[in-house]
Amino acid sequence: MNYKILSFLFATIILIFCNSATYAQVSTVKIGLLKYKGGGDWYANPTSLPNLAKFCNQELHTNFSSDIQEVEPSSHQIFNYSFLHITGHGNIVFSTQEAKKLRQYLLAGGFLHISDNYGLDPYIRREMKKVFPELEFVELPFSHPIYHQKFNFPNGIPKIHEHDNKAPKGYALIWEGKVVCFYDYETDLGDGWEDTSVHNDTQEKHLQALKMGANIVQYALIGE
Repeated sequence: MNYKILSFLFATIILIFCNSATYAQVSTVKIGLLKYKGGGDWYANPTSLPNLAKFCNQELHTNFSSDIQEVEPSSHQIFNYSFLHITGHGNIVFSTQEAKKLRQYLLAGGFLHISDNYGLDPYIRREMKKVFPELEFVELPFSHPIYHQKFNFPNGIPKIHEHDNKAPKGYALIWEGKVVCFYDYETDLGDGWEDTSVHNDTQEKHLQALKMGANIVQYALIGE
């Protein structure tokens, strides 16, 4: 075979390999755990997000990294994550700069999921008002697409953990017709994503929580 042809084929193979490697790197999607100030336990549920990432990779064929990283709301690094998660039991405080950065992130196409681990409600509502002073959390109807992605939840968000003997609620902040922030209340999806041994959850409850989490992720990524 001609030397020039061999050289061309070799260069082509190298180019294909490099492009494939670059694509694989770019296509890895990251989930970020929001590290906030105020004294609340933002670090609760350490096994929840790795389990959710694994489940989504299996069921939705996503390419989530299993390396769940902490990110502060003031950091420009939040734009490296297509999906941010926040949880805790107590106080949370966003500075003016943090609220502005979160707003920029969400308006740029990012998505925030809030899971009330019990006790977060009054604080997260107050702080999200700094992010979107013009918006209110609204309860999503059972017909909303977030409940009808790969997994069907005709009665809305499932009840995973008991808090105050109230019905589970799925609230949202909606910007120009799109949910940019989904907030699960009186159910605690984050706890349900954890290893079943942590809270002695049944496999059925664990799976319900993961399926609802996958629906949230799917909606966040495709927007419908």
